Amino acid sequence: MLNKLKNIAKALLAITWIRRTYEIANTVALEVFGWSRILTHILYFFSPLTFSREQFAVLRGRRDYYRNKRSRHRRSSVELRRNIHRLEKGLTMRPRRDVFALDYITETIEFYENAHAQHRAGESQMDGPEIRWAHDVLSAYFAACTGSAPALDDARARFSALSPIEHDGTPLAPFTRKESTPSTVTLDELTALAQRRRSVRWFEQRPVEREKIDAALQVGLQSPTACNRLPYEYRIFDDPEMVRTVAGIPFGAAGYGHNIPVIITVIGKLESYFSPRDRHAIYIDASLSAMPFMLALETLGLSSSVINWPDFEPLERRMQKTLGLATTDRVIMLIAVGYADPEGVIPRSVKKELDTVRSYNQMA
Repeated sequence: MLNKLKNIAKALLAITWIRRTYEIANTVALEVFGWSRILTHILYFFSPLTFSREQFAVLRGRRDYYRNKRSRHRRSSVELRRNIHRLEKGLTMRPRRDVFALDYITETIEFYENAHAQHRAGESQMDGPEIRWAHDVLSAYFAACTGSAPALDDARARFSALSPIEHDGTPLAPFTRKESTPSTVTLDELTALAQRRRSVRWFEQRPVEREKIDAALQVGLQSPTACNRLPYEYRIFDDPEMVRTVAGIPFGAAGYGHNIPVIITVIGKLESYFSPRDRHAIYIDASLSAMPFMLALETLGLSSSVINWPDFEPLERRMQKTLGLATTDRVIMLIAVGYADPEGVIPRSVKKELDTVRSYNQMA
């Protein structure tokens, strides 16, 4: 027994020595190659696999963006959404110019003509509100532009030649703040909801109504996104066998994945962008939608837990194969959803002090 304890002690000392040696070597390398961008480039030139999946996905996403522009069977047109939102922002400016958007109005009309033709022919799977929104914003734009310019006049004529998109209900053009319904939620109520929401990992073993998930998602969809492109999708699994399969992939569900009733994979769509400058927007926009989604779940009696998704190649390959993801699809996070077990223990997760994360007018 004494020899066994000595061997264990030696093994622990060896592990400690290896860890410290690694930390020292790693620190030296980071200090050296983190000194300048040139040295960083040299490091990753000899270690090209670190970001290879992201590089390939971004490039493939740009390729698919242009391919999708020629497609006649899409649920959404990200290029039309982007330009219509740009027109919306122009309509909100103060003072508003008599003529604006001349650099992209011709392109916008081309996008709209394609969507309009597919909509009229019944070929398009585009959501109804999207084409109606585009029509109403363009109508407001041409009404607001009182000046004249060749590009504007041509676009106006082309728009007028198209049949209007009829719809009942409120026009989908920009509106004044006073037209929106005032909030009845107090700060205390919102604070209580935020404090109520905690990462729950133990759930009652009963089904979760899809209607509640969809209702919560409608709240998440109200979150802002860059140029209103909504470059994400929620893949929801409530089949027990599928839940176990998906929950078994990320590291973060270890130890409790077997009792998750519903698991959601939030996926960013890089095909929504034509430029690598926007490659991070999928993470921002998807995360912006996930938080109000989870808060909405709480109001419906449901709890949730975000499962971290590291950029780790073996897991990326496994998830891509399991879900049949395209190269341009990047997993943002996973979310476990269910009715909380009243006896389940929840981490306190004490937050940082306000002064630690907040500053005013600090520039250096």
